[in-house]
This record gives sequence, structure tokens and C-alpha cells, in this order.
Amino acid sequence: MPPAVHATGLRKAYRDVRVLESLDLDIERGTVFSLLGPNGAGKTTTVRILATLTDADAGHARVAGHDVRAERPAVRRAISLTGQFAAVDELQTGEENLRMMARLSGLPRAAAHRRAAELLERFGLTAAARRPARGYSGGMRRRLDLAAGLVRDAEVVFLDEPTTGLDPRSRQELWQVVRGLADDGTTVFLTTQYLEEADQLADRIAVMDAGRLVAEGTAAELKARVAGHRLDLVLADTGAYERATLRLAGEPAVHRSPGTLTLGVPTDGTAAHVRTRLDALDPDRTDVARFSLHTATLDDVFLALTTQKEKTHV
Repeated sequence: MPPAVHATGLRKAYRDVRVLESLDLDIERGTVFSLLGPNGAGKTTTVRILATLTDADAGHARVAGHDVRAERPAVRRAISLTGQFAAVDELQTGEENLRMMARLSGLPRAAAHRRAAELLERFGLTAAARRPARGYSGGMRRRLDLAAGLVRDAEVVFLDEPTTGLDPRSRQELWQVVRGLADDGTTVFLTTQYLEEADQLADRIAVMDAGRLVAEGTAAELKARVAGHRLDLVLADTGAYERATLRLAGEPAVHRSPGTLTLGVPTDGTAAHVRTRLDALDPDRTDVARFSLHTATLDDVFLALTTQKEKTHV
């Protein structure tokens, strides 16, 4: 079987702004793939190209085995796309929303009723099925929105920052839905700015910056690439913080907080390497007030590998 998503050399520019620069992707079927990056990195543009909503300026892509340019109808029949904001009719009930989407997708009336009932149960919305969607919580609306995109079985589900604005409980509920999709063999393409979300859900993660992939691998591989651990140093005063920053000699700190006089630097976690780092950054043993050692996180990966400032979301 071909990969769920295969892309080579994708490029895209809007006037003078280059959004994608020779992007390559290969995503296995039945996995959760997460694309991370700051605002303006090109995540949404990537999704729009793969979902046939935008043409790339150059390069080729196939989704579910179909060319996104030459076989648009086949791609669209094989995918589901859920954007950043829930697109449900608030005046209709949850049940009515799903029946409407099923009918618009071409299902006969009886089949649309059955499919709506199946999805309401699958997404934990049966008890609220006959309530107007305007009374749903944010998490319930997101689940209803995702269910509406699945009235026809999809091989690949694109979720573009699906938990933006949700409270922690609602995010956890949606994570369970995503895990269930992958367990059933669906490929999930997830873009997110929540590092914990990618860490919890993704089989593979790609980090994007300024239109390019700067790293790809499992969460463990990416953490190991930046550092096995992070040594956080709390400096004695502003002068000590500035001296320690200069002594990094161009090496990027994975965490900087001038307000709290804290620098986070990579280390392998061994006692010998921690001593070496302390001696290099505080040779007179007067500048470091205290330190702590942490296992590296995806936040460290994100901060170390992405450098651009936020710009218009694309």
C-alpha cells in the first residue's frame, strides 16, 4: 500500500512571501502524524494543499494514493478536514447537524439517520443529540464538528489545530477521539501548537520553521536530538545572567527567562557533564545561585529548532 500522504518538493508563495520551501512528507497509514511550528511556519498552507483547497506553486503530492491536483474528487472522497473553529449550525440539534451533513454527502435518508446515530454514540454525544448545538460546550462542539467530517468513512483525517481554545478537560476528551480514530486504522494529520498534544498523540512529529521541515522523528528521537536533559541555572543577578549568556559563545539556550534570571542549557544528564557545564558558565562559582536538572521536553525541541517570530498565520 502507498503511504497515506506522500509529498515532494512542495513550494508556495503569496506575492513576495515564501510560505513553503521544498517540503517533503511521507506518512504511514493508520498513524498519527503531528506537524509543529510557530504561527506563519506554513502548517495551514500545507494542510490546504494536501486537502486540495490550494494549489502548490511547485512539487507533487498524493493523499490516499491519489494526486492532489489531477485527482481532486478522489482525494476529497478519501479525506476529512476539520479546521481551527467548529463549523456547526448552532440552531440545529447535534442529531440534525449530522443528518444534514450525511444527506449533503449523498447518503439516502434512512442511511443518514443510521450514520448520525452511530456517530453520536461514537463521539459521546447521544445524551445531547436533541439539544440545539448553541447549548453545547466548546469540547462538545469540536466533537460534533469532527463527527460531521466523518459522515463518510475517511482514510485520512486532517485536524488543523483542533483543540485551540479548549479547556484541559475538553482537550483530553478530543484526544481520546483522535486515539480511537488511529486505533481503527484511520490516518490522522494533526497540526498543533500544544507541545503536550503532539507528545501524547503522535507516532511521528515534524517540526516546521519558515516553510521548511527542520526535524522529524518520534517524540523521543526529537528530544534526544536537542538534549537528553536540560540544566536550568538561576543566576545571582542581572550581571551574572549576562555573563552566562555571553559564555554560551553562540550555543542556543533551550530556555531563556531574563525576568527570573534563568537559563536552560542542554546536557546529557551525567554528573560529569553537569559539572563541566557549571564550570564553563560559572568559572568563579559566584554567578549561579542554584540549578536544577530536567528531562528534555518537546518545548525544548520547539524552542531550539524554531527561530522565526510570529507573523500572519498561513
